[in-house]
Amino acid sequence: MAETAREVLGRLGERLALEHYERLGFRLLERNHRTAAGEIDLIVCDVATTVFAEVKTRTSGGLDPLLSLTVAKRRRMRRLAAAWLAGNPARPYTPALRIDAVAVLIDERSTLVSLEQFENVA
Repeated sequence: MAETAREVLGRLGERLALEHYERLGFRLLERNHRTAAGEIDLIVCDVATTVFAEVKTRTSGGLDPLLSLTVAKRRRMRRLAAAWLAGNPARPYTPALRIDAVAVLIDERSTLVSLEQFENVA
C-alpha cells in the first residue's frame, strides 16, 4: 500500500528528530512502538536518560505542531511509556526517564526549516 503524503512527512520528521537525538549522544531503542492504546514515535537513551519522544511534523506556514499535544495525549504518552518500561525488562536502565515533544517544520522542498525539542512535556 502506498504511503500518504502525511505519512511521508511524518516519517521525515521522525528521521530528523532521531538524527537530532543522535547528535546529542542518544541511541535508538525503538521506533514507532505501537500498541492498541497508541504509538510512541521514538524511544532513545544515553547513559543517564531514557526518552520517549512524540514527534510532530508540519509544513511551514501550517499550524504549530505542538497544538496537537493535548492534555489527553500527554496522559496517553505517560501510560504508553510506563507500559513499554514494564514490557521491556532487558532495556538499558538509566537514572532518569523523560517524555519529550519534538516540533519539526519542513518547507515545500522537504527541507528542514526548524526543529525544537521540548523536554519533560508529560
